[in-house]
Amino acid sequence: MAKEYLLSSVHVHTKLCDGKNTPEELAVIAWKQGLRTLGFSGHSHTPHDIEYCMTNARTQLYRAQVAKLRERYAGKMDILCGLEWDLLSDDDPSAYDYWIGSAHYVHGPKTGRYYEIDWREADLAACIQDDFDGDGLAVTEAYYANVAAVAAKKPTILGHFDLIKRVNGGNRFFDENDDRYLAAARGALQAAADNHCVLEVNTGAVCRGFRQDFYPSPLLLRDWLAMGGEVVITSDAHDAKALTAGFEQAAAQLRELGYTHVQVLGREGFTPCEL
Repeated sequence: MAKEYLLSSVHVHTKLCDGKNTPEELAVIAWKQGLRTLGFSGHSHTPHDIEYCMTNARTQLYRAQVAKLRERYAGKMDILCGLEWDLLSDDDPSAYDYWIGSAHYVHGPKTGRYYEIDWREADLAACIQDDFDGDGLAVTEAYYANVAAVAAKKPTILGHFDLIKRVNGGNRFFDENDDRYLAAARGALQAAADNHCVLEVNTGAVCRGFRQDFYPSPLLLRDWLAMGGEVVITSDAHDAKALTAGFEQAAAQLRELGYTHVQVLGREGFTPCEL
């Protein structure tokens, strides 16, 4: 079926982490939109995090609520219980239907602080100044080393590959075209290729007005295509309105870059879908 990628949304967050809707609310909207697959991907428990990850108690509640929805929608819509697993998490991703491997933090070598590099500009600025001697590119090198470490664990999907750029509009903190930046990013891409990862083309930052380009950037997507890499379109939805937000735009960009198909995740795993 044409545009099968519009019928599967598998990077979705609920109120049990940093989303705005309950799992049930999201399932109702997904069903009304005609989705065939809804994959929940709550942020995995990460010991030092107190802001957006699920606690251990919420993780159990999350799994129980998704299990009930799976039963309720059986035969109508496939419900998957996934996890967005952070490199620093202590949860076991193999216990879920699938998992998105992500890096959200850089650990400061001097202060020992864990910096959430994709949310507050002040946090990224502090990371650069206090732990990397004012060298923004050194932070990106540390970040991409983390991405490579996630890729080595062979996630179902490798999440928002170049998330480090989220608050870097106008190259405020580092130059995204610098040779050092690109070498670090391409090193992580090679790790992803070596481990046969599927990269998500994540529309979240564009649809929420933070960036004008998706994750990964067009330059990195060209490199990934040359490596024979596979992609899946996701929206990183934090509310019900965003389940498939930007999917058509992402597909159009991928076609322009030379991609002929994307992967679509369902109950039986990935299926290629022509663009």
